[in-house]
Amino acid sequence: MIPVKRLCLSAILLVAAAIPAYAHVGIGTTSSAMAGFTHPLSGLDHMTVMLAVGLWAALKGGKAIWVWPAAFVGVMLGGAALGMAHVPLPFVEPGILASVVALGLLVALVDLPVSAGVAIIGLFALFHGHAHGTEVPENAGGLEYMVGFAVATVLLHAIGIAVGLGLGMRSRGVARITGAACAAIGVGLAFGIV
Repeated sequence: MIPVKRLCLSAILLVAAAIPAYAHVGIGTTSSAMAGFTHPLSGLDHMTVMLAVGLWAALKGGKAIWVWPAAFVGVMLGGAALGMAHVPLPFVEPGILASVVALGLLVALVDLPVSAGVAIIGLFALFHGHAHGTEVPENAGGLEYMVGFAVATVLLHAIGIAVGLGLGMRSRGVARITGAACAAIGVGLAFGIV
């Protein structure tokens, strides 16, 4: 088993090494599974949200551990389909930035019922998915790209869950501080500081 400190340090370094996100539409290649896989790993906003969902699910425990990440991935894929179909969705970029702050604050401060968590996570997943789907060029099917970013999202959720479970009940304060750090990253992204 991986020591908790090493796992936490690895997750923190992974987040810190991310390239800050730029406007989503039109950035990078979007026609392969590898491009889809690397996209969530290429922006601090994506990585922070995905890790926060996993961490929040681990803090909640029970069925939230699988329901919240599954809801995120499912709604994200639906949002991607909407983006690929050119269905407009207002406030995508502000919604993505808000998701970083809000999910960080939820980790830090809030214990909600599983159904409320699904609704909040689903809303933010819709924005993330729509941004991904809008990136897919019209001459590409986008299926491989969607599979790639779904797999990367699941892996980031799993890292967040592993960190949360590794910290356990004894270190809930550390997990809450991590959530506050996620919120701070979101504020930094919103104001161009990070």
